[in-house]
Amino acid sequence: MVFPNFLIIGAAKAGTTALHSYLQQHPQIYMTPEKETNFFAFEGKKLNFQGTGDEAINKFSITDIINYEKVFNQVKNEIAVGEACPLYLYSPEAAAKIKTYLPNVKLVIILRHPVSRAYANFLHLVRDDREPNKDFFQALQLESQRIKDNWEWFWHYIQLGFYAQQLKRYYELFSSEQIQVYLYDDFLVEPIKIIQNIFDFVQVDKTFLPDLSIRPNKSGMPKNLLLHRFLTKPNPIKTLLKPLFPTSVRQKIQHQNLVTPEICLASQKLLLDLYREDILECQDLIGRKLSNWLK
Repeated sequence: MVFPNFLIIGAAKAGTTALHSYLQQHPQIYMTPEKETNFFAFEGKKLNFQGTGDEAINKFSITDIINYEKVFNQVKNEIAVGEACPLYLYSPEAAAKIKTYLPNVKLVIILRHPVSRAYANFLHLVRDDREPNKDFFQALQLESQRIKDNWEWFWHYIQLGFYAQQLKRYYELFSSEQIQVYLYDDFLVEPIKIIQNIFDFVQVDKTFLPDLSIRPNKSGMPKNLLLHRFLTKPNPIKTLLKPLFPTSVRQKIQHQNLVTPEICLASQKLLLDLYREDILECQDLIGRKLSNWLK
């Protein structure tokens, strides 16, 4: 029976999909074939999230230990075995369950400016044709009602950004030597340095260089909605053409069709006012100055 010895636990829209992809390339690392299992957040639960498109998380999440074990059946002689699941940082229950199952696990966390994170989260759901309200400020006003109506966690644009509250659960249960926190801004500027630091943290060959040419999971609003739907939704023509266009080409076309409008000042002010105290607490927890997040 094999379980992970490291987890990438968040935050959402802070590069966890990219990290999963890059770490998956390392010959000494086994990453789950699919990025997220959500096991430690939803163990034993019957899921019935009600938001637009939430049937996907209801279906793919693993809620029992037997099926979770099966995810790691293909592990051979890899040194590091991991999973990337940004819900674990946010989930109020995941930290305790991880401690029960994996007391010696190493935890990787990457944090993004909470305002930018919330906006990228919104644009992700717009991109996926799930967010019915294309005005970010108005969508923020709907959050509390959506939570009451049992929409999945990814709709929690505001709540997902209170990092200090979330980090405390892990610092209370795990030693600081088991937790490695990175900043998304550093990852954008020096991705190889961050990735190789993670390699060192999980004790594999840190000189390995992954292919960073593919950037998975970019958010944005489609310039051409018809083209976007053709590229992202199943259709027989795309299936026929797929062998002629490698993943990198298809991704490049999709990314070029996405734009990121400026976030409105009202949304920035609302969120920054909400996050200010949490940001100050977060910088004390991780030992990094976050003064640029307060601007």
